[in-house]
Amino acid sequence: MAGAKIPEPRQTLDPEMVAHWLARHPDFFEGREGLLQQLKVPHPEGRGATSLLERLVHDLRGRAETAEWRLETLLESARHNEAQYRRIRELVLALLETESNDDLGQALARELSERFQTPQVALWCPSSLSDGEATPPQAPRQVLDSAAETRLSALLDGRASRCARLSVTDWKRLLPHAKVPDKPGSCALTRLALGEPLGYLVLASPDPDHFRASLDTLFTEYVGEVVARLLTRHAPPPHDTPRHA
Repeated sequence: MAGAKIPEPRQTLDPEMVAHWLARHPDFFEGREGLLQQLKVPHPEGRGATSLLERLVHDLRGRAETAEWRLETLLESARHNEAQYRRIRELVLALLETESNDDLGQALARELSERFQTPQVALWCPSSLSDGEATPPQAPRQVLDSAAETRLSALLDGRASRCARLSVTDWKRLLPHAKVPDKPGSCALTRLALGEPLGYLVLASPDPDHFRASLDTLFTEYVGEVVARLLTRHAPPPHDTPRHA
């Protein structure tokens, strides 16, 4: 038909442009509260639509629950760290009260068992730290020989400390004072040194997952540093110089 107007194509707004415009005009809904109540948005649980205000309440409640969970996680971490600090403090104080290397080894085994659920401990030291003692070392202290030195060095694999699986054969060799488990266990070991090699500290468990290879060894290294210093403090002099009248 001549003269008829051709309808213009319907234009749609770009959602990104609308969102950008609303972000630049946060006061748009002032005085338009009725419009807010009419707006419908998808229900967060997929049950049709809900009002914008109800959706906002739902989102705010979810954020509050997330914040509460994060706060509880932080508090739980703080409580764990405080308990760990207290256990380490009691351990170190007990070791400082020892008067001999045998006392040191026994206090170490007792405190680690009671406070850190470590079933077995072995403290391997060279014979130079036993010179002058009237009796052989008492468990868990052992005199470091070439066989134990070779195996402990191999388990460390060039590192200062590590966690590793402990075979039944290694358990028999490295923890001769302890009951041998029926299957492989696990251990955390560290090299003791203070200017010179002083031996090895072995923490062991019959549970193969107790000392997993992925675990950090910072605690084992710290205990080893304390033990190394006390070993040298308690060690008897290598030779007594006779007194002359």
